[in-house]
Amino acid sequence: MSTPAETASADHPHGLWEPPSAVRRLQLISNAESVAIVGASNKPSRSSHFVATYLLSSSTFRVHFINPTVDEILGRPVYASLHDLPESPDIVDVFRKPQDVPGIVDDAVAVGARTVWMQLGIENTEAAQQAKDAGLEAVQNRCLKIEHARFHGGLHLAGFNTGVISSARQKLDI
Repeated sequence: MSTPAETASADHPHGLWEPPSAVRRLQLISNAESVAIVGASNKPSRSSHFVATYLLSSSTFRVHFINPTVDEILGRPVYASLHDLPESPDIVDVFRKPQDVPGIVDDAVAVGARTVWMQLGIENTEAAQQAKDAGLEAVQNRCLKIEHARFHGGLHLAGFNTGVISSARQKLDI
């Protein structure tokens, strides 16, 4: 009789998916040159729009937008699917429902992406395992903008850049 670990190994040739460490997430971000935002929105109130604005202004990534219902976001073309991109993205940043992620992983594998990154609130461990089994990295429930800013020194506790370079609490002049 096989143990659960042996069964898991037989079912998953690359082993079971585990969340990448902070060091590994830094490596994924540092080694990436392009990002495709799946579920990008042209509405400024949406988190995907905020993340896109940040990545365009504060990173060196080539940023591509995926949304079959929009033609342009932030003055840039929008593609209907990952298959329509002019290049294979290093990171596929997902802003879709958890149940949509397995299909996105299939597309990411087909276009030669290296990482599937599920944004805050998006978790699908089966899809993360699917990505890992196909040789991709997978990140769940993490914001690419927050992680990038955290690793590049531009993050305040609330998630924005204060412009203050000090660890001392600032006194208010009242």
